[in-house]
Amino acid sequence: MKPGITILSDEYNRVMKKLLKRIKPPVSWQKPVIVLLGIFCGLAIYVFYVSKAQSYLGDNPETCINCHVMIPHYANWAHNSHGRETTCNDCHVPHDNIFNKYLFKAGDGLNHVTMFTFSLERQVIIMEEETRDLIRENCIRCHEKTVKKEFIYTVQPNYHNFLEERWCLDCHRETPHGKVNGLSSTPGALTIQKSKSVVAGWMEKELRIKN
Repeated sequence: MKPGITILSDEYNRVMKKLLKRIKPPVSWQKPVIVLLGIFCGLAIYVFYVSKAQSYLGDNPETCINCHVMIPHYANWAHNSHGRETTCNDCHVPHDNIFNKYLFKAGDGLNHVTMFTFSLERQVIIMEEETRDLIRENCIRCHEKTVKKEFIYTVQPNYHNFLEERWCLDCHRETPHGKVNGLSSTPGALTIQKSKSVVAGWMEKELRIKN
C-alpha cells in the first residue's frame, strides 16, 4: 500500500474510533439503550407495515386509498376516461427525472401522513399552487399533440392558444375527479374500506366459466 493511502486509512480509523467512543453509552447505560433501540426499531417496523409504506414506491393507484378520505376521488377517477389510461402518479408527480419524482413523493407523502394522522385535512381538498403547476405540466406532456401550436395551426390557422393565459383546469375542471365536494358530503369516505365487487356471486362464476 502506498504511504499516502496508509496515512489516510490510519486517520480514518482514528476518527471513527473517536466518534464511536463519544456516542457509546457508559457501561451502566448500555442495557437500557439496547432495550430502547429494540423498542424503537420494532415500532418503526410496525408503522412501516401498518402504513403499507412499501406500496408508495410504486405506481398502483389503489395506494392512494390507503387514506379513506381519498376513496371518492379514486372512484371518480376509476369511472373516468383517465382511469383506463393513467395512474395517479402520471398526473400528480414530476416526470423530468427519477430523483425528482421520488423526492417529490417523499415530501408529499410526509405532508399527507401528517395531515391524516392528526386529522388536519381540509373540509374541501383542493390543490396547492405548486401542485397546479405540476399537473398542468403533466397535462401538456400527455396531450402534447393536441396542444402543440405546430399541430393545431395546421388544422386551424386562426387558433388562439390559451395555454399561455389559462390553466388546463379552468376549462376541464371536473377532469378526472368530478365535482369538488367537501368531506361532509361523503361522510362514509372517512370509515369505509375499498368496496368489493357488486357483481353477484353466481354471475362471477358464469363469467369465469365462459372465459
